[in-house]
Amino acid sequence: MAGRTIDVDPCDKLSADAVGKPGHRVFYLQAISNTERFTVLVEKIQLLTLASGIEKFLADLTQKDPRFETLNASVNEIEMRIDNFDSPLFRAGDLGVGYDETSGEMVIIVREDISDGISEDEARLLRLWCTPEQANNLAYWIVELASHGRPVCPQCGLPIEPEGHFCLKKNGHR
Repeated sequence: MAGRTIDVDPCDKLSADAVGKPGHRVFYLQAISNTERFTVLVEKIQLLTLASGIEKFLADLTQKDPRFETLNASVNEIEMRIDNFDSPLFRAGDLGVGYDETSGEMVIIVREDISDGISEDEARLLRLWCTPEQANNLAYWIVELASHGRPVCPQCGLPIEPEGHFCLKKNGHR
């Protein structure tokens, strides 16, 4: 069975969310087109990397086309929350960002994780076509969502657990 490409074009809603307590949260990326939901399981670091990639990509686009300078993130937490965690299509492996100059749409590309015994040829590809505004709002929301987790140690960058933190930079001293 060869992998297949799923195009969600256009995304009526594009968001990310987490379920569980900080330190034990499970993260999701979801797109809705008409009444269809496309949900994938992602790692927090993947989402943060995606947000950074979107921000850099939009900054590069702004250098080429000044109309992107007017993008301001505008998110409503209630609207950005995912209200239905369908069983995910797959666990995300690689994520990427692209842009189609003809349509003016951005695309977020999610490739299925192959570490679970899936071959490269079988891995599915999910392409989430969205406006630059939607991508910008998603990036902003991801950073906001990640900030609701455990605080990060300013010394070593690792999460601080509620029971304390063993900081490698301080040789384990609290």
